[in-house]
Formats: sequence, C-alpha cells, structure tokens
Amino acid sequence: MNALEMNEEARASKQVTCQRSWAGFGWTRSSYFLLSAFLATLFLLATIWWPLAEEYLSYIDWSRPLWKQIDWLLIGIFLAMSTLIMAGADIKADVWILTVGLLGGLIIESWGTQTELWTYYTLERPPLWIIPAWPIASLSIDRLVRLIGKATPGWLSGRSFRLAYWSIFPSYYMLMLIFVWPTVGKPLTVMALLLCALLILTPTNHRLAVLTFLAGAVLGYFLERWGTTRLCWTYYTGQTPPLFAVLAHGMAAVAFWRSAVLLRKVTLGLWTPAIRNWQRRGFAGQHSGKVP
Repeated sequence: MNALEMNEEARASKQVTCQRSWAGFGWTRSSYFLLSAFLATLFLLATIWWPLAEEYLSYIDWSRPLWKQIDWLLIGIFLAMSTLIMAGADIKADVWILTVGLLGGLIIESWGTQTELWTYYTLERPPLWIIPAWPIASLSIDRLVRLIGKATPGWLSGRSFRLAYWSIFPSYYMLMLIFVWPTVGKPLTVMALLLCALLILTPTNHRLAVLTFLAGAVLGYFLERWGTTRLCWTYYTGQTPPLFAVLAHGMAAVAFWRSAVLLRKVTLGLWTPAIRNWQRRGFAGQHSGKVP
C-alpha cells in the first residue's frame, strides 16, 4: 500500500468515525436546518431590535476583565437549547411543535402582560422579540422528554404515573389559583383557568403528561432564573423566580404537546381525504386521457 492509498484510507476512516459520532448525538439533516433557522432568527431579532441589543452591550465595562462580565447562565441556556433541538430533529414532526409553541407563546405572553402578572423592562404588552423563544423552548422540552423517558426505570408502572399525575396537577392548579387571584376577575385569567382545568381533567397519557411537566419545569427554572435576576421581566410578587412561574412552564409544555397532537390530527384529517381524492382523479385522468 503506497502513501496515497494510506492517506485515502485514513481519510475515509476519519469520515466514518465523525458520522458515527454525529449519529450518536441523534443529529440528522433536519438538525442542521433547525440550528441554522435558530441562528438566523437570533440575527434577525438583533437586527430589528438593535437598540435593545445596543443597550445590553452598553453595560460592558471594558476596563474590567471581560470573562468576569460574561453572562454564563445565558450562554449555558443557549448552548443547552441549541444542542437539544438538534437531537433527533425531524422537520415533519417538529413543525407542529414550532407552530403551537409560537402561537401558544403569544397567547401566554399576552395574558401575563395584559393582566400585569408580569411586566417586561420595555413595558411592551407583550414584546414581540420574546415570542420566538417559546417554540425553541418547546422543541428543547420535547427532546428532554425523550431523554427523561429513556432514563425512567422500566419498573415504574402506569399506576405510578397516574398517582403522580393526580398528585402533581391538582397541586399545581391550587398554586395557580393563589398566584393569579389578584386578576381572577379579568377575562384572560378566567380563560386560562378554564383551559388548565380542562387539560387536567382530560388526561390522554399520564406518563407523557408527567414527564412533559417535569421537563418543562426543569428548563423553565433556568429561563425564569435568568430573566428575573437580570430584570428582563418582573413578576408582581417580586420573586426571582416565583415557584408558580417555574411550574407554569411545565403546564404550558403539556398544553403545547396536546395542542400539537390535536392540530396534527385535525389538519391531516382535513387534508388527507382531499389529497387522496386528487390522486385518484389524477390517476383516472391519466388512464382516460383526460385532464383531471
């Protein structure tokens, strides 16, 4: 074997090793598309709302070491979410999660800021620049649910998850009632309470509901910790963050998951018959020589 053949063999071996490494992370072609879309969204937000980015950068004191001023929590959240959304990405499945996350995030932020349960430092109700964070968080939670599901002991039965479900969700609802009570007379709060009650009383999968709630709460803690301690948003209680806000991410994740499943079923249910009819007409037209 000459030197050229040895180099080619080494290059091929290295390529196979890299491919296996990416496969171990569960990265697919869709993964790179999602990451590119995520980075493009961040660039677009920074461009459109440049005054906000410029204000954030103005807090840097160039006379001090830069590494002491870096927001490591924000960077950690960014890297974690970037890695998570790439794991096992599938555009056909993820598009439903992204759609519901975007719409759901807009509804939740509108409710919270209009009722003044929380306010943003820009005083916008709601600020549009925060909405894209919701679909990204929804994708991250979807990946976390998969990881937690794999790590969950096999001996945990369906009965265990049912007990966990009826312990966690009614407790959360009571906490929600206490937290939103100052705005209980407002229509948006009434709608939020009714929707949560409906979701809790009509469980479709106890195991997935519990795991999704836990995954949403875990990610929610870090997001809320960053936002409230940096005064990006402030709750009327002044807590950094309040327990309700952390757990609310879990409830929102459950609502988004079930909404995405419902949206997919309804959409495909409406379109599938039409597509099949179009295909039959096209097939018949081809064989009859007529234009369908």
